[in-house]
Amino acid sequence: MTEATVNWLQRKDMALLTDFYELTMLYGFWKKGYEKRQACFEYFFRELPPHNGFALFAGLDQVLTFISNFSFTDEDLRYLRQVGFPDEFLAYLRSFRLEVDLWAAPEGTVVFPYEPLVRVEGPLASTQLLEAFLLNALNYPTLVATKAARICYAAEGDPVIEFGLRRAQGPDGGVTGSRAAYIGGCVGTSNALAARIYGIPVKGTHAHSWVMSFDSEVEAFRAYIEIFPDNPILLVDTYDPLTSGIPNAVKVFQEFREKGLPLRGAIRLDSGDLAKLSKEAWRLFLEAGFADPVIVASNELEEDLIADLKRQKAKVNSWGVGTHLITARDHPALGGVFKIVAVQSGQGWEPKIKISGNISKITDPGRKQVVRYYLPSGAPFADLLYLEGEEIQREKVRGFDRENLFKEVNFTAGPGRPLLQKLVEKGKILAAPENLEAIRERALANMAALPGEYRRLRYPQTYSVLLSPGAAAVKRELLTEAGFFGRR
Repeated sequence: MTEATVNWLQRKDMALLTDFYELTMLYGFWKKGYEKRQACFEYFFRELPPHNGFALFAGLDQVLTFISNFSFTDEDLRYLRQVGFPDEFLAYLRSFRLEVDLWAAPEGTVVFPYEPLVRVEGPLASTQLLEAFLLNALNYPTLVATKAARICYAAEGDPVIEFGLRRAQGPDGGVTGSRAAYIGGCVGTSNALAARIYGIPVKGTHAHSWVMSFDSEVEAFRAYIEIFPDNPILLVDTYDPLTSGIPNAVKVFQEFREKGLPLRGAIRLDSGDLAKLSKEAWRLFLEAGFADPVIVASNELEEDLIADLKRQKAKVNSWGVGTHLITARDHPALGGVFKIVAVQSGQGWEPKIKISGNISKITDPGRKQVVRYYLPSGAPFADLLYLEGEEIQREKVRGFDRENLFKEVNFTAGPGRPLLQKLVEKGKILAAPENLEAIRERALANMAALPGEYRRLRYPQTYSVLLSPGAAAVKRELLTEAGFFGRR
């Protein structure tokens, strides 16, 4: 590996990948002697993308690697001197590390709004400085993994290949997005660097320029199969797919089959009426004796279009999805936030709450654990946010609406399972990085267990995320002390 690749994977030399106000706050904490004060922050998002009933958590690997390898380089310190930070503070930064404890849901877990997916505890200097990178590292991969899961759901088991590099938001978006799409269910990527770095199966056919570089379409097809005889796929819409592309592809596949090459017959459609063209291609291949041809579709695909093509009985059985996946084009940002929920005082941990006139933006105070309850079938039923150390309820469970704190919700369930696992202690990673295949398998299992009413592409049911009795009581108490209920 090159040094740049190693630095990329290990997230080295990235201490300044942060918002400038994180650095000014760090200086302020240091100046006031607050830098060692213990604080707890939690990462969560408030809203799902439109029409989504779930999200698929991804990107945690970058956060763990960033914490493990964090340091300010000499170049970083020289720059900070140039922008006005004093030498005494820079001397403090020279040995600065992110000495945090971190709990998180495993990557590939199905998650929902308002529940903490990451909890970080440690000195204010470390916890606050982590904010910007953590949000950058988690919001985008979670968004793309979620989009991929929806696209794969629409494809009804057909393989989906991520084709997004050329439309991605820069090289970082291309590589990070390929990993997230693989977690979300894609079977491979066209991105060779992402494939090499992460071990994702690499896929690809050829471009229109290949066909146009030869004197004829037939000559181009013959040359391609001669050079790549293992499972070749021919792009058939350079000219007219009905009168030349598809018939010529069938003809060339027949020629090579007669020579003894056991080819399946495979084409890609990148334009036109995909339903009509795929049906015609299927008919011609079957008439030529190819019983199960591969028909790949691409061209601005997303979950709704794929579902519509399925309803039209299109004969597409493999999907190449690029722009809409890698950019999550219909909702290109996940609004994840990192909020302080408690600080340590002489009496232990003191819960903190952010109050807003918009009730949905009032935070849930206190250090919390997410506990998921399941149906006997193994399907998730509801999540409760418990205060750290609070007794977890079994069988008869009481929860409270997080906005209407006086609305009690009761249900019967088996033992709940805590989602957040401790992964970092004092800045040290507690276990080896998780294998990407294991993360992907978890995501597939989570998606398979999620009931259809939460997965459907339009008007999904809202999953229940409730406060435990203890968490609701603390939130009511802090809002009462602030006079919130009297103002409404």
